[in-house]
Amino acid sequence: MRKQDKAIIWPAYFDLNKTRKEGRRVTKTLAVTSPKIMELQEAAAKLGLKHEAVLEKGYPKTPWAKPGMLLVEKKGSKEQVINKLAKQLQKTRNEVQIQKQK
Repeated sequence: MRKQDKAIIWPAYFDLNKTRKEGRRVTKTLAVTSPKIMELQEAAAKLGLKHEAVLEKGYPKTPWAKPGMLLVEKKGSKEQVINKLAKQLQKTRNEVQIQKQK
């Protein structure tokens, strides 16, 4: 399943409600509350990254929850891809909030 050119991305990496020990990999300033796999998919698409969603997969630290995972084409290191996705995820969330206020 693992390939050198793909990175496995879990929603927990971006979850503001999780600690670093629980799996969050971005700073709190880049994190969002309860990210969904579809939001990550949308963020990857907006960044122009080739991606594939694998639903019903459990994050290794919480195998009973099945949030799914995203296989993303690596452009740079995994941390760079995660940070780009986090910024895009925040931008998308902000756009949705602005539209709801209108």
